[in-house]
Amino acid sequence: MTSDALLAATIREESGRLVTALYRRFGDFDVAEEAVQGAVVEALTVWRRDGTPRRPAAWLTTAAQRNALDLLRSRGRRDRAVERLGVTREDEASAPDLVVDHEADDRLPLLFACCHPALAPEVRLALTLRAVIGLTTPQIARAFLVNEQTLAQRIVRAKRKIVAAGIELKVPDDLDQRLPDVLTVVYLAFNEAFVASAGSTHDRDLGADAVWLAEVVAHSLPEHAEAWGLAALLRIQHGRAAARFTPGGDLVLLRDQDRTLWDAAAIKRAGEHLERAASLRSPGPFQLQAAIAMCHAEAPSWEETDWLQIVTLYGFLIRDDPSPVVRLNGAIALAQLGPRQAERALLELQALEGELAGYHLWHAALAELLRRAGRHEDADVADRRALELTGNDAERRLIQTRLRRHPLTDGS
Repeated sequence: MTSDALLAATIREESGRLVTALYRRFGDFDVAEEAVQGAVVEALTVWRRDGTPRRPAAWLTTAAQRNALDLLRSRGRRDRAVERLGVTREDEASAPDLVVDHEADDRLPLLFACCHPALAPEVRLALTLRAVIGLTTPQIARAFLVNEQTLAQRIVRAKRKIVAAGIELKVPDDLDQRLPDVLTVVYLAFNEAFVASAGSTHDRDLGADAVWLAEVVAHSLPEHAEAWGLAALLRIQHGRAAARFTPGGDLVLLRDQDRTLWDAAAIKRAGEHLERAASLRSPGPFQLQAAIAMCHAEAPSWEETDWLQIVTLYGFLIRDDPSPVVRLNGAIALAQLGPRQAERALLELQALEGELAGYHLWHAALAELLRRAGRHEDADVADRRALELTGNDAERRLIQTRLRRHPLTDGS
């Protein structure tokens, strides 16, 4: 394992626990989070220069505690913090080491705090990626093409809000109402990695981070079916990541992917998650999306895909979530059932124009169905509009080279 890979794995496992442990020790959420972030940044430099330490988790813990004391001193609160350690100012060096409880998973309470409804939706994801997963601010800014200073200011305001609103680091009593917000944040983290619409974290696999976090939530809340559904969905999607791009960086749609490159072990694990969710008899949208993804994953080829089953599942999904993008995907699947169904799908896509006129994938899908119907000029107009709307180079190349050569595809 390379130093970067080990660093990423260690940070992923330890960051959330360290933030929570430091917060409970010193009573200052901002200091706790900043201290861990500083330790992560330090590790990125030191480990690459000097090699991986023998006990990486202990190294990170020591660095984070030292940073916390330094931050408290700079803010004039170090004496009070030292008193909380149960030692005198003169004996500070003998303060007990920070103890991180690996038996009780403290990452889940922290995740609920980062996804609290009192926080603005646009900062929940960034704060989760920093505090729970341990991405640095530059990594997050690169991933979302956001100005680094702007992102840092958002995170600072979010942490102040946590303190001002008295948001506790605990699993809430209204778990059923709060869990969807948490699952949505985890899904958005993965979706950004999957679509790759805005760059890369370079030294972190954001998709793997999101899959890991989804499974942390599922294992921590084993009686909640939607948590298992999300874990299954993300595990399936990440399991075929190796086939989604050519060596030159071109996007490969699902129908054209080399299925031998898919991770069979990951898909098998996803199937186990999905079975666990089904056993709880509490269906929801993430489970339905995972079931649709599993239909694709289990099909030997595009032509042998059980499209009728997928269309049926989309029917249930649309009933629970009639959002325009879900209806778009349902119509794309419907078009695979034959010419008459493709005509119905075209009508359904056209009915979504008011809601999806600014969405490049709606224009791309519309172009395919228009071309199938022999309306080539209209299809060209839709293609050009799709090119104008997407900012992803791989998608642009795909639209330019594939839309006129292949029939409609369901996803990528």
